[in-house]
Amino acid sequence: MDEVIIRLHIEPLEEGGFVATSPDVPGVVAEGRSVTEAADIAQSLARKIAESCMEHGDPLPEALLPHTAASRDLLVPVGLR
Repeated sequence: MDEVIIRLHIEPLEEGGFVATSPDVPGVVAEGRSVTEAADIAQSLARKIAESCMEHGDPLPEALLPHTAASRDLLVPVGLR
């Protein structure tokens, strides 16, 4: 199984919770009660979009194409009280 990195943009919602979108994968829009939940749902949705593209013979978004292993910088949320 190959792994790729995609960018997520997280915004708070006025009614509470968060929405995650991806500039790398069109169609990724996920809502969650927390940043982590929104990111988890977005990650799952990006995987489903990739699986659908492969199943139907559609091209994958460039960000989902496997790349060679290299060092990576990751941004991860850390919850504080």
